[in-house]
Amino acid sequence: MKLATWNVNSIRQREAHVLRYLERAQPDILVLQELKCEEKAFPALPFQAAGYRSEVVGQKSYNGVAVLSRKPVEVTHRALPGLPEDDAQARYIEFVTEGITVAGIYLPNGNSRGADGYAYKLAWMDRLAERASALLTDDTPLAIMGDFNVCPEADDLAPGALRPDDALVRLETRARFRRLIWMGLTDAVRALHPVGAIYTFWDYQGGAWERDLGLRIDHVLLSPDLAQRLVAAAPDRAVRAEDQPSDHVPVLVELR
Repeated sequence: MKLATWNVNSIRQREAHVLRYLERAQPDILVLQELKCEEKAFPALPFQAAGYRSEVVGQKSYNGVAVLSRKPVEVTHRALPGLPEDDAQARYIEFVTEGITVAGIYLPNGNSRGADGYAYKLAWMDRLAERASALLTDDTPLAIMGDFNVCPEADDLAPGALRPDDALVRLETRARFRRLIWMGLTDAVRALHPVGAIYTFWDYQGGAWERDLGLRIDHVLLSPDLAQRLVAAAPDRAVRAEDQPSDHVPVLVELR
């Protein structure tokens, strides 16, 4: 079973990119982030023609998450449990497929809106940990996938790519990511590639791609039973070299 995640930075601008990736990589499940459109504007028909049904949690101009699937999916949550009911940010979709629960997430960046923006990021991570804990306690086969906006360790960002006080690397941010790992979740990419520079994002500014000033902020976390089935996990760097690419690349995980 192949599971993939990709922040496409506008699905309407990257529709052709996604279709090419689906044809080449053939994932069973692809979770998407940063759609930047409402559900009614999502291009479901081209993906359906390619053999993928879609479920979308959209928001006008911002955020947005979706799943494209070749397998039947049952959506169980369209917002992260525990958040205030009036939170309108489209950042979470949870669904069940083939006995596996998948949470597709677009975690807040935390660098905008000053202290309030960072507090929102931390609160969101706390709610995510609570949800993960509840699912793990029930022995649910679980994959949490998406743009976490976290560089967990020094190897996950190029030297000089971020300031030390950036929300993606602050101590409080990394501590909350470690909390997920300490619960028993496995970072799929690092399980197979424990050391070395691996990136999933290169900014459009400052020649980041050409200079390889990247970040690893897109992750797949697996529950113990799924981690035992892990056979491959890696980002697809080639996608970043395409014409008019997203600033993120897909991360593909294969389970036996």
